[in-house]
Amino acid sequence: MHFDKIKNKGQARLFESEYLEIMTKTHPLVIYSIYLPIICFMLYFGTSYKGLPIGNEILLFIGGIIFWTLFEYLMHRYLFHLISHNPKMQKVVYRLHGVHHEFPRDKERLFMPPVPSLILACILSTMMYSVMRANVFAFFPGFVFGYLVYGSMHFAIHAYAPPRFLKALWRNHHLHHYRSDDKGFGVSSVLWDIVFKTVPEKEKEGNTVSAA
Repeated sequence: MHFDKIKNKGQARLFESEYLEIMTKTHPLVIYSIYLPIICFMLYFGTSYKGLPIGNEILLFIGGIIFWTLFEYLMHRYLFHLISHNPKMQKVVYRLHGVHHEFPRDKERLFMPPVPSLILACILSTMMYSVMRANVFAFFPGFVFGYLVYGSMHFAIHAYAPPRFLKALWRNHHLHHYRSDDKGFGVSSVLWDIVFKTVPEKEKEGNTVSAA
């Protein structure tokens, strides 16, 4: 996913329809307002109506977070960076993720918009329920919490300077954008980049990554 010039200012137009265009944008507070109540309700429902022990809920919640990091990595690597010679598929991939690589500092497109996000959440939760049954009321909230951490981290990486203890994550993601888009697919964690050997190489002295 290469562009002749990465645009650190401005915003792409994805649809002619104003209505569809608005639906491609969102703010972190909108996503928090949707998913934090869902997380709390599902955890409450799991203990109060499905009889999940608190200890089990905690373990399942943590498991959901870990599973999110793998899901995040696989989606980013194999779907968002899908290479296709089909023009229609190229357009889909650009709207899914390519636009972010061309305009990496567009703050309105750093979270998945509410409508596609909710559709995907419904599909995934249904699939998980078919396998896990009642356990999904603790596992899926952990998965969604992992998504919120990822989205918040992604927003912060593109909007703010890194705190010292998270500088490595900032560096890896900027290397992914500005040098090696075939590496550094983890945003909230480098775990799976380490496992699958896709950690981007550090910049050499005198050849640093520019995110300005």
